[in-house]
Amino acid sequence: MNMDQRQPVAASTTAGFAAATDVVSNDEVVKVLNDLLENCRDGEYGFATCAEEVEGNPQVEQLFRSRAAACKSAGEELVRLVSAYGGEPADGGTAQGAMHRGWVHVKGAVGADSALSMLEECERGEDAAVARYRKALKQELPADVRAVIQQQAEGAQRNHDQIRDLRNAARAAN
Repeated sequence: MNMDQRQPVAASTTAGFAAATDVVSNDEVVKVLNDLLENCRDGEYGFATCAEEVEGNPQVEQLFRSRAAACKSAGEELVRLVSAYGGEPADGGTAQGAMHRGWVHVKGAVGADSALSMLEECERGEDAAVARYRKALKQELPADVRAVIQQQAEGAQRNHDQIRDLRNAARAAN
């Protein structure tokens, strides 16, 4: 598929007449998808880093590992969409995500590796993920892409809420 082709977005009906909405180019779709792909990789790597660093709580470590696997799966789904829209999938995460993971390693090295500390770091990462999905959903996107992004956005929100609730419980226990 040519990257310059334009894909129609859903049509809306106004006063009984069908009116075509804006169209978005494949390049624009790929850009949105690659942004979210980098986000998924940041989540995958970030959760894996927190799993490595958390001390004394195998249950939280397992949660982090399962979240890392879910982020990886979401990323693989985005890779398929990027390719379907004629794009080249992004090959990593973001610089900001790498810096955040570095900070998590530093915290772990200096003994700030409690479940609470790692949950706080994961929640910061999930705040960023939820914001990126919200930004993506404001774009005019083809229905198939929007459906995937909406589903993944809901998953990111569930991750955020679960991590937040566990963080709050860990704070209350301290």
